[in-house]
Amino acid sequence: MTKSSPVVPIGAAYFPAPNPGPTRDYQFVLVPGFTLLAFASAVEPLRIANQLSQAPLYRWRVVSEDGAPVVSSSGIAVAVDGALGQLDKDSHLLICAGNPPMAAAAPGVVSAVQRHHRFGGTVGGICTGAFALAKAGIVRDGHFTLHWENQPGFVETFRNLVPTLNRFETDGRVMTCGGGAASTDMMLSIIASDHGTDFAAMVSEMCLRTVMSGAEPEQRSSLAALMSSRNPVLIASITLMNRHIEDPLPMDELAAATGYCRRHLERLFMNAVGQTPGHFYRGLRLDRGRNLLSTTDLTLQEVAVACGYASVAHFSKSFRARYGTAPTKLKQGYAAPKPR
Repeated sequence: MTKSSPVVPIGAAYFPAPNPGPTRDYQFVLVPGFTLLAFASAVEPLRIANQLSQAPLYRWRVVSEDGAPVVSSSGIAVAVDGALGQLDKDSHLLICAGNPPMAAAAPGVVSAVQRHHRFGGTVGGICTGAFALAKAGIVRDGHFTLHWENQPGFVETFRNLVPTLNRFETDGRVMTCGGGAASTDMMLSIIASDHGTDFAAMVSEMCLRTVMSGAEPEQRSSLAALMSSRNPVLIASITLMNRHIEDPLPMDELAAATGYCRRHLERLFMNAVGQTPGHFYRGLRLDRGRNLLSTTDLTLQEVAVACGYASVAHFSKSFRARYGTAPTKLKQGYAAPKPR
């Protein structure tokens, strides 16, 4: 494959990289529904590194499985440099995905990942790119990540693999991140490894990030921040609920686990969220169901069981009451963005 010339833009800021060495190559594979934010957040640190140093530290190429433009999750089509093909062993192959996540597991993409990794190359998944890596059989349990929104569906699809909640993970020649700003975190860690922490810190400053990668390891804020509450009983209760989606805990058992009576727990939830714990718990389970319907090929029966419902009829009735539509309608209406 012919290599293009690295992009080295002119900028006002200048910060030379010590001992820059040879140009490092990256190939970004866009799949239908990829997220523009995650893709741009991965490419821009490389561009900034070149601009700051005024040296060709990095070179990148954007491809698709067939060489055609790819429509992002926002409906914006992005042109590519060509079709996915053979790579040099020292190139990094990064799969940029989004929703639907299984778009990343297209046969041509998975084959390219397997081939590149088998011959000693580094591969990576951005946002839901881990679906391609899992399908290729090259991620290890507890050593990779993907966007938190898609983790429940991933675990249902790949039962023997559990991702971490970290923003990014590096496991030898396999890199994964949750997408969004986490793409920048992952690339900053690479730049730090290649050219030192001082240089990476300057790239981070140019990204208007004052916190270097690694200081904020997890993707999501704490429950305390999300609930605007520091009540330990409330947080412990919701943590238990999230751990027992498929096998819901009875309210008395949930209350006992937190050390309080059921009446006290109900009063606490009503004051904090305006709902009984049972209603809140049911919402969590149904939200998980909506997630699985949107991101997996599981049947309604499988989704119902995964959310702790004994029957499809009960699940469907509860789903319609919460969302105003039948779960079958949601499943039928979910599709990848189409080129315009």
